[in-house]
Amino acid sequence: MSATLPEYVKLVEVGPRDGLQNEKEAIPAEVKIELVNRLSNAGFANIEAASFVSPKWVPQMATSAEVMAGITRREGTIYSALTPNMKGFEAALAAGAAEVVIFSSASEAFAQKNINCSIEESIARFQDVAAAAKANGIRLRGSISCSFGCPYQGSVAPAAVADVVRRMRDLGCDEIDIADTIGTGTARHVQQVMQTVSSEFPLTQIAGHFHDTYGQALANIYASLEAGVTIFHSSVAGLGGCPYAKGATGNVATEDVLYLLHGLGIRTGIDLDQVVDAGQFISAHLGRPAASRAGNALAAKRRAD
Repeated sequence: MSATLPEYVKLVEVGPRDGLQNEKEAIPAEVKIELVNRLSNAGFANIEAASFVSPKWVPQMATSAEVMAGITRREGTIYSALTPNMKGFEAALAAGAAEVVIFSSASEAFAQKNINCSIEESIARFQDVAAAAKANGIRLRGSISCSFGCPYQGSVAPAAVADVVRRMRDLGCDEIDIADTIGTGTARHVQQVMQTVSSEFPLTQIAGHFHDTYGQALANIYASLEAGVTIFHSSVAGLGGCPYAKGATGNVATEDVLYLLHGLGIRTGIDLDQVVDAGQFISAHLGRPAASRAGNALAAKRRAD
């Protein structure tokens, strides 16, 4: 194996939250609980399971407290929740979330469209949440949208991403996600951004969150691996997108990422076969094929055998 690639990668499974939040038909809590349990059993170290936002804005996440109460928690797995404000934080705390996620954008235009305020205001809004997380011994993760391009302003400078990383670092974030919300990033650009943000925060605590809108997600993950990134987000069955970003189709599929990483000889601690099963389970409930080439190919091979 190339010396430039890590021996171990942490995958953060975002399907139950980021993946399902955009589904128009209400998904019963018991289906979400079953999905999280299947993913826990597959061996994920971190699962984004809930979002304590107003049901008015994201109706699909209205069952988050019920889901967090109903899942079977696996020792060693961090269950995360998105918390846009102190009300959300208090709900996440009551639900037993081990990590809360706050969010901003590297694009001023996207911040205004997505969270109705400037980047600077968005960070200021989270000061109370960050302090409360630290006071309660809960991990704090920051997520930065539109780090490689924006549907409203176009290009985003790497220095702009690094500036938001610095602000999130100063809030006390334990981990920071660099997200390609609309999937326009390409490999060299991704490496440039990762190298730029590493001047503000350790690459070992930076995560890559890639969408496959233009078919670049796996290439961007490989480029990030070469740059020293060892944490990535993915969504079982390729579920998800962003309701506030035009043209932002699915997150990269977990099955595809695992197939790549395991093929490179990189350890993940995750059972790919169980993830394929989880992907087929949720896709059957949604009434459509999984958006994962590796997942569907492995499932078809199994049926043929």
